[in-house]
Amino acid sequence: MKKSNFNICCIVLAMMLPSPWLMAQVSQTPKSAKELVTEAKKEIENLTPQQVQDELAKGNVVLIDIRESEELKQSGKIEGAIHAPRGMLEFYADPATPYFKPEFDKNKRIILQCASGGRSALAVVTLKEMGFTNVAHLDGGLKAWKDSGKPVVK
Repeated sequence: MKKSNFNICCIVLAMMLPSPWLMAQVSQTPKSAKELVTEAKKEIENLTPQQVQDELAKGNVVLIDIRESEELKQSGKIEGAIHAPRGMLEFYADPATPYFKPEFDKNKRIILQCASGGRSALAVVTLKEMGFTNVAHLDGGLKAWKDSGKPVVK
């Protein structure tokens, strides 16, 4: 076989084999949302409503509510929480985008909160991947906050 034909065969064969990079990107076993949240909570800091309230009282903390606008209208919010819907989180947190919000300051403590703690757990993992190191979430979300008797504002 000529050298040029051999090279072409190698290239074609390489293209037919699964890419290790691609294989690493796709889980061999699909996971449910519940499984993803459970895994996320093992990697992050999970705070109780009392711990969040204590941190807010100390200051230098940004509480970010990642629920959708309709949820805020229906359920109210924790006083002082900044609204950043989950769908825009990465863009609000990245200074290189036109959507960047200065509240996403990597030098401050950031606590995320959603309705019940699932979305905020996943979002903390995302922010950690983006280089945020002092980030946590309210485990149980606004539901846990309300159930513990803590106040919300409309």
